[in-house]
Amino acid sequence: MTETTDAAPPRARTVAWVGPFAVFMLWLAVDKFVPLVNPAKELVRDAVLVAAILVFSRGILPRRAPNWLPSIVLGIGVCALWVAPDTLIPGWRSHWLFQNAITGHVTTSIPPASLTPLMLTLRTARAALLVPVLEELFWRGWLPRWIQDSRIDRVPLGQYTPLAFWATALLFAAEHGPFWEVGLLTGIVYNWWMRRTRSLGDLILVHAVTNLALSFFVISTRNWAFWM
Repeated sequence: MTETTDAAPPRARTVAWVGPFAVFMLWLAVDKFVPLVNPAKELVRDAVLVAAILVFSRGILPRRAPNWLPSIVLGIGVCALWVAPDTLIPGWRSHWLFQNAITGHVTTSIPPASLTPLMLTLRTARAALLVPVLEELFWRGWLPRWIQDSRIDRVPLGQYTPLAFWATALLFAAEHGPFWEVGLLTGIVYNWWMRRTRSLGDLILVHAVTNLALSFFVISTRNWAFWM
């Protein structure tokens, strides 16, 4: 079985799909101006994201992932894809194609000195539980459908057009700055999986597994650059 938009209210409002992602982007933009120090800032950020998901998107959140086993396997594979270039090719990320005035430079959003066990737990939990929900609502649930028709309730989840598929993949790559090439490959894989499963629940699951596995990799190798 596949998911459709039947679970969403008729003429589903854009804010339900875009709201949590917009709140997340706004927080990232003003983060350095928030007058809090960690871990209080992390706790407040997580609380804000949870509230945004519940307030805006509670009515459209999927309740299941029908293809949960292959989604888990795919999520682990995408994590391997993400870390492979930097792991296998020394100096890969220092090339001008990845760090320049357009894509930016590799930085970590949390200074290593502040990475206490509590901070690591909070960061991992957000990456695995919150970010996949708000990003997949936007990147796979809303954007490719909006590209096809501004009234997205007319477009089933996973419906394919070349423009929607590739525009979404390219914009997803751009979001990841100096990691754009693995971001592009990840966007292609996720878009393909949405086309294959037509299940937002499976896309949230595969994204969650990718982020969880990547978090374990970052913590075990202390390669904080992967935590942008």
